[in-house]
Amino acid sequence: MGKNSDTRLKKVINLEFITLTLVAIAVTMVLSTFIFYEVYKAEIIRDLKGYAEVLKNTGDFDGDDTSVYASVDTDDLRLTLVAPDGSVIYDNQADETSMQNHFDRPEIAEAFEKGDGQVIRKSATLNKSTYYYAILLKSGRVLRIARESNNVISMFLAAMPVMLLVMALLVVVTIIVTHYLTRNILKPIEQMANRLDDDTHIVAYREMRPFIDMIQKQHADIVKSSQMRQEFTANVSHELKTPLTSISGYSELIETGMATEADVHHFATEIHKNSNRLLTLINDIIRLSELDVSEDTPAMEKVDLAVIARTATDMLAINAEKNNVTLSYSGSHEYIYANKMMMEELVYNLTDNAIRYNNKNGSVDVAVNSDGDKVTLRVKDTGIGIPAEHQERIFERFYRVDKSRSKSTGGTGLGLAIVKHIVARNNAHLDMVSEPGKGTDISVTFDKYRGDGE
Repeated sequence: MGKNSDTRLKKVINLEFITLTLVAIAVTMVLSTFIFYEVYKAEIIRDLKGYAEVLKNTGDFDGDDTSVYASVDTDDLRLTLVAPDGSVIYDNQADETSMQNHFDRPEIAEAFEKGDGQVIRKSATLNKSTYYYAILLKSGRVLRIARESNNVISMFLAAMPVMLLVMALLVVVTIIVTHYLTRNILKPIEQMANRLDDDTHIVAYREMRPFIDMIQKQHADIVKSSQMRQEFTANVSHELKTPLTSISGYSELIETGMATEADVHHFATEIHKNSNRLLTLINDIIRLSELDVSEDTPAMEKVDLAVIARTATDMLAINAEKNNVTLSYSGSHEYIYANKMMMEELVYNLTDNAIRYNNKNGSVDVAVNSDGDKVTLRVKDTGIGIPAEHQERIFERFYRVDKSRSKSTGGTGLGLAIVKHIVARNNAHLDMVSEPGKGTDISVTFDKYRGDGE
């Protein structure tokens, strides 16, 4: 991670945190204002109701003495006394004679009907609201108490300076905290970017450890794949170059007339041998590439492994005879659920490999047997064997224990790599036991066919 990209990432994270904080603060303050206003309204109505109950219980407004009405301590409240017909009997802040009939006022009508009523009316300026509470008296009259107070907009505007100050303080705190958190979050990522191959110096909190482990594993896999591709390319180039050089050299000698008549036959034989080696190598490379690229499940069917093993040994009998190797087969008919073509390749490659790397007058035994619900293909030889330090890599492409021996036998170095892919694609398991000078014993185990497509 470069310094510039790291700085940009930190700025983006900081900006997003600050924006989120501002939105959260603004929404919280607006909601708080509205909630407070609702509580405030309920409190005012409750106060008006309590005051109205007190005045009702005094009975002062059940009589006709207006001087008694005027003597009541209103505490900036507006009192309006309404007759049963809706006419205004008394109002402490207006001339009742000039006031309209109040029978159709919502709070008055509700009080006549239910015993009490309430309503809130906003003024035309939208800066004030008037709270009304009306109560039915024993005399049949209605006493209405009103109080003017700020509405939600005026309350919000009044609280705005304090809200802005709180918001500014919270933004400053958010910037400091966000900077600290961002630095701590990105620190292990920065360390990992600079030291992907070494995690001993990466200090990360527990929750981030799985992420770092996953990234490092993916990095290791990418590096390994890249190295394998480079090695594969180099090996392919070398393997293709060797037979082509021989073909080109021998054909040039024949073309220029430098080869004698006696040499032509020998040169033609070498050209033919190297051409076959080149063709075999190309076919193996193509096949391995197909196995690498294809992710589709191979077409599976019921396969008689014994028939395939028997056919492979018959095909390789002449090759075994040429190498002075005794090739034998034993076993019984055992059925597995696998891809038939891949099974033919598997048995052929294992058997051919056992013949190529065998000793003179050695033997190769191919057997198919079952044990419970498992079927085992076993290819055992008395060949040169594989040293312990090479056994883990023997299934890698172009890996050879004895390179001089491989070239003399015509092996491409891809047979066992193909075997490894086939074993994996057919849900099988491979085991190998080998000892230098005593031979190699390879077993491939499959699930027995149960008759239900598995």
